[in-house]
Amino acid sequence: MHPITQNLDLSARGIWFPISVGLLLFFFSLFMPKRRINWVEFYITFGVVGYVAWMSDTVVGRMLDLVDLGDPKITGLGEFASYTFTPSSLSVIYLNYAKKTNKWILVFLFTLLSTLIEWVMIQVGYLKMKNWSFFIFSIIAYLIVFSLILPVHVKVIRNNLLYNK
Repeated sequence: MHPITQNLDLSARGIWFPISVGLLLFFFSLFMPKRRINWVEFYITFGVVGYVAWMSDTVVGRMLDLVDLGDPKITGLGEFASYTFTPSSLSVIYLNYAKKTNKWILVFLFTLLSTLIEWVMIQVGYLKMKNWSFFIFSIIAYLIVFSLILPVHVKVIRNNLLYNK
């Protein structure tokens, strides 16, 4: 196999799922009507969440070696989609639809969706858990992100970056 295609980890079991989900969510987030966020908030959120996702991968996947995506020795295309497009897209979609009246419904819905994506990645063989309790740590992390971190994130953007003269 050619070194470039080998480094993309295209032969990884279940790679179709993270790539499909990542691209689907990315294009949906890009073309959805922007109701509660503007393009600047989209851009900042996409970048910040993508950065945090990659830092999480570095700590959880590399340093602590708690999870493997595809070939553990290669950062392939599926892992790229999993950490670049999926968390960032889910975050901007959540912020676009979240308001005070539906916050908790969306928190649980997006936690369920994130959990389902992670579970399917396990089922198709792309994600392998090692000393990481899927049902404890992942679900708690999703609940914290959607209920606390993202609302604070968008408030910081609005109060300190966009509307501060």
